Amino acid sequence: MENEEGGISSVFWVLPEGCVSNIISFTSPKDACRASAVSLGFKFAVDSDLVWERFLPSDYQDIIARSVSPIAYSNKKDLYFILCQSPPLLLDHGNLSFNLSKPDGKKCYMLPSRELHITWIDTPMYWKLTPLPESRFGEVAQLVMVCWIEIRGTIQSQILSPKTEYEAYLVFKTDEVSSGLDCSSKASIKFVKGNLDDVEEQINTVYLLPPTHRHVMRRGRWRREPVTQIHGLIPKNRIDGWMEIKLGEFFIDGEGEEGDIVMQLLEIENGNWKTGLFVEGIEIRPKQPL
Repeated sequence: MENEEGGISSVFWVLPEGCVSNIISFTSPKDACRASAVSLGFKFAVDSDLVWERFLPSDYQDIIARSVSPIAYSNKKDLYFILCQSPPLLLDHGNLSFNLSKPDGKKCYMLPSRELHITWIDTPMYWKLTPLPESRFGEVAQLVMVCWIEIRGTIQSQILSPKTEYEAYLVFKTDEVSSGLDCSSKASIKFVKGNLDDVEEQINTVYLLPPTHRHVMRRGRWRREPVTQIHGLIPKNRIDGWMEIKLGEFFIDGEGEEGDIVMQLLEIENGNWKTGLFVEGIEIRPKQPL
């Protein structure tokens, strides 16, 4: 946009403020914030509820009604940035977390560990649910000792933002006594629409911890050698102090598209004992451009 003295901005001055707001509402939150810096007149138009109502999800009133804590806001712009802030909102008695992607207003969710299917989660000698102060949820799943891991989460596609490419991540921590977590696992995502036979499944090789050594057979004996190349995805550190590993990605097409997104981490082949893992949940968020 050019300045007030001429060009594009001067054209806007002959329009009523409501018309300017309506035009800006067809851009993006990021573009709207940039436009507000052009002039005071633009700022008034950008701050209009008309603009930020369109940037909010169509079901935002239902979402905030499900919040564990009351939400106080003075206008729709204020509400938008409350929904973008950290920590995210807890919904449905703490059984789901929600926030908006700040640049584009797309929906983000995290399924807590107690809402996931974790094999043997009800057997205390293998897993247990335990409080962890740094978690957004009341408790996380703590791995005590297992020889295989199966973690699966499901989310309804119709609650996600349409026309959006999403990524799913397992969010977790390890402790100083963790072991057995550096072997390869299979991560998968599938979009289930009624007939299971028609499902296409995306499968990736991932590691909860990067392997540093491997055992190979040399001259009839097993030898321990350093790993020089990893064939698969490795976890990254998050700004909230947790780690995450990408399970895969998927695309939501139309508004209200019905189906289930099934996300899974599976390691059942190595047979080695594993311990020292804390699972916070599975996060589903829009894929960000590189």
